[in-house]
Amino acid sequence: QVQLVESGGGLVQAGGSLRLSCAASGRTFSNYGMGWFRQAPGKMREFVAAINRRGSNPLYVDSVKGRFTISRDNAKNTVYLQMSALKPEDTAVYYCAADYFGGTTRATSSYEYWGQGTRVTVSS
Repeated sequence: QVQLVESGGGLVQAGGSLRLSCAASGRTFSNYGMGWFRQAPGKMREFVAAINRRGSNPLYVDSVKGRFTISRDNAKNTVYLQMSALKPEDTAVYYCAADYFGGTTRATSSYEYWGQGTRVTVSS
């Protein structure tokens, strides 16, 4: 089992920044690829970013490229999502997830463990 706990969400004005954190416990964090997903009200959960177990080969959805950066610190068992130039359309609950195979993937079905989410609200 891997337990994931997100933090760092909140209310921010458009153009602002937030850094989300996801702390992992349980099995060896460095074995897992990690991803961030989000779900806006009335919409399906969507992929945002992913990074492999070594902290390389990041992958982003087109709508956040150049604005969001995913990173991880295996010594701290934590993955981060630095979000800049936030837009109202970034408003959602953000979830982190762990991929047993350790790679970089956008497929929701590849992720075995999920956190409870942290809410991000961007005001215009």
